[in-house]
Amino acid sequence: MKREAQFVICIGNRSYPASLKLRKTYEVIPDKAATRLHQLRIIDESGEDYLYPKDYFAALQQK
Repeated sequence: MKREAQFVICIGNRSYPASLKLRKTYEVIPDKAATRLHQLRIIDESGEDYLYPKDYFAALQQK
């Protein structure tokens, strides 16, 4: 079964200004372990996926 892509907007980037751009939309990679740690796995500016604090992002709702 194909999963629907999830996207978020960056609203904070303290300590990661080169990796995360404010007000930019990023794709989230599902990661249950990261969720338990209050983090999100994001494909960042490097094109790779890394963990970032969940409170750095606002979820986008899809129609």
